[in-house]
Amino acid sequence: MASKYLRDLSTDDYNALTKKLHTIQNGVCYICQKPIDLDIHTTNIDHIIPLANRGKDSEDNFALTHESCNKSKQDADLTVARSLAVLDEIRRKISTGELGKSKNETASLRHVLEYLSGSKFELHYKVENGVFKYTLSDMGKEDIISVPIFTDGLSGEQTVFIELPIEYIYHDELINPRGINSSINKLVKEFYQKNPQLHLSLARLDDNKIKIFDGQHKAVAQLLLGQRKLLIRLFIQPDVDRLIVTNTNAGSNLRQIAFDKSILRQLHDTLYEDKIRKYQQEHNLQEDDYSFSEQNLVDYFKGEASLKTLIINSIKNQITHSPDNKLRTYIDFEGRAKELPISYSAFDKTFLTILLSSSKILTTPINYRIDEGENPREIEQKQIIHLLNIIAEEIYIDKFNPEIGVYRIEQRIIKNNAADITDAHLAAYRISKEEIMRNWVGYLKELIRFLLLSKGKPLGDGGEFQIPFDEAMWVNITNFIRNLVNLPLWKNREFAETIFSGKNTYDYWKKVFETGRNPDGVPVLAQPLNYIEMIQA
Repeated sequence: MASKYLRDLSTDDYNALTKKLHTIQNGVCYICQKPIDLDIHTTNIDHIIPLANRGKDSEDNFALTHESCNKSKQDADLTVARSLAVLDEIRRKISTGELGKSKNETASLRHVLEYLSGSKFELHYKVENGVFKYTLSDMGKEDIISVPIFTDGLSGEQTVFIELPIEYIYHDELINPRGINSSINKLVKEFYQKNPQLHLSLARLDDNKIKIFDGQHKAVAQLLLGQRKLLIRLFIQPDVDRLIVTNTNAGSNLRQIAFDKSILRQLHDTLYEDKIRKYQQEHNLQEDDYSFSEQNLVDYFKGEASLKTLIINSIKNQITHSPDNKLRTYIDFEGRAKELPISYSAFDKTFLTILLSSSKILTTPINYRIDEGENPREIEQKQIIHLLNIIAEEIYIDKFNPEIGVYRIEQRIIKNNAADITDAHLAAYRISKEEIMRNWVGYLKELIRFLLLSKGKPLGDGGEFQIPFDEAMWVNITNFIRNLVNLPLWKNREFAETIFSGKNTYDYWKKVFETGRNPDGVPVLAQPLNYIEMIQA
């Protein structure tokens, strides 16, 4: 809504107001908090609280911003926009290596706390006569604070409700390794409007550190709005396995929140490790003794949560998040991004599900011939990652441009507004559609089986990647992928209004690959896909 107050100002009065706000704000932009040089920056004056939200059209409701910040702000309310700009700065620092452990990390509560100088101190406490006593002596506060302990009548877990400075708060990456998703925008706005959230963050004591394992988004929203203390429900001596299972169930069986499947995989990975440790302890084995098999674990824990699922999900997680996996850069783990070509759901249903057998549980020891480089699981993981890297190099690296992304690509082509979309980018975008990937990844799996059988390798139900591939096989696989991405249909812009105009089914593309035509008989490929021709250089 336009400002009548600003519209009525003369040029000199507008410039005077600009200088006045510049002084009040100590020379920084209200949104990004970075310096404004009035001689070289283009600026805007905007309402802090929008007129639509009953903000006043007067000087005490104005702020000075960079024009670029004002145009790209994520909310009409400048205070909310400023809070979200802090998160953008955190993400930028992660991408440049200034923050966090890796440039490929997704921003999480850990990064927000690190940016805000939190997560510094351990808590000094003791439990006495049903009371939890602690001090904040590392911050110069020696008073003893006492809060009552509550015992849950069902689980027996003991908890306290406690308000702590962020210097004593950590992110629990064991139980909840989730990153921050786009729902944070709504939460920031909700808290800013003084609407209290009913669910407190949950934390546990781990070696005197207070680690939040549930409600991290609500914690982040409060921190972005400037809160330096958080009210949490603290579990004093929790059963960590129970908390992990509970958190897993919240995202699967109970569906309380939209739990990312990749995060569920990581939780399963943690549970699998716990089962291994428990098996070792109950069989009097050393921590480095892995002389038992996956099948031994399945048999021993029979009747509990499916060990087969935990084992396979652990392998999937290790492949997906391996630092050697170049394809990982092009996977959208949050499910809402418009910059990346492969959704995690599609990656899971295609590469992970098709290439890994969910029923292939090994009877050989977990550490079988690992020093000789002949461990079947190790071979499997390395070869699948090698395959993913070939796909990344042939289809995505230096070809797919995240700045262009995937948003309305076909519509832009139809409207002749796609001069910046290269043929390589278009091919990568189209070939990444889930229904298309499921087909060509399935063909690739069949090709690998065919090549192994032609070399006399015995194949059972799955486990193809546990057999070492020779150099000739890798050449054939590379040729298949290279020839696939070079098929003319991916770069045919006339298909934007027909073949790629909407979401087609798996069977639609199965028909195209098998016959060269779509189900309506329209030619799409010059000829059906042929294994022998597709592996030629």
